[in-house]
Amino acid sequence: MFTKHNTTGFTDALICEAEGLESLRTALEQAGVTDVHVPEVTRVDADILEMTGIRSEPATDETLSMLGEGLALMHRLEQDRYGWNRDNYIGLSPQPNRWSKAWGEFFVTDRLGYQVSRIRNPEVRYEFECVLERYGDPVSRWLDRSCEHPSLLHGDLWNGNALFDRTGPWLIDPAVYCGDREADLAMTEMFGGFGEAFYEAYDRMYARTPEYSYKRDIYNLYHYLNHYNLFGGGYLGGCRRGLETISRVGAQMTP
Repeated sequence: MFTKHNTTGFTDALICEAEGLESLRTALEQAGVTDVHVPEVTRVDADILEMTGIRSEPATDETLSMLGEGLALMHRLEQDRYGWNRDNYIGLSPQPNRWSKAWGEFFVTDRLGYQVSRIRNPEVRYEFECVLERYGDPVSRWLDRSCEHPSLLHGDLWNGNALFDRTGPWLIDPAVYCGDREADLAMTEMFGGFGEAFYEAYDRMYARTPEYSYKRDIYNLYHYLNHYNLFGGGYLGGCRRGLETISRVGAQMTP
């Protein structure tokens, strides 16, 4: 058993995490995935979250392949809408949610726009606001065109939120919502990546789109903005790379 204490300052953070874990478990079961595990929650309240303890071991090509295949199968399940039924959290930041039929508008407004609104430096905030104001609509249309359907996303899938033991991979610390599956894949490439076996296995089950390299930069802008807002200027370079991709794609979509 593992007990996690609430250090976020948000009274419902652990409750949202427990709900996210249960949503992942349900989706994996519906997809017929047996090799990817989710900790079972035995108690949750405002202060503590009790769940399955994991004796973590280094990942192998076999367990990375299990994770890639399982994630692809979960992503292939078509959800009804984009967004989520309640606000939750991405790390130490609030993550506003709503339901939407339009993926691009949801991502540009409720993910990028929200994080840009939290930038404390007025010059930097103005720089990002100008680009979103100019290119937000064409980029939204482009994202809609290149997204097949809503998928349940882990939402914060960097390599610290996937653990491995002798039974296979485990998913922890989700920030779930429904969106473009490639937003999850983009996040896996931040902070070191998951290894070639993971991506090869994923692509065998559900190949990435030709637009993925551009979408990766746009989707990871959300996480770079979140880290910039939480931890400061060391992440501003990553933010600006994403902003440059938005400008490039937006200019190509503008008549």
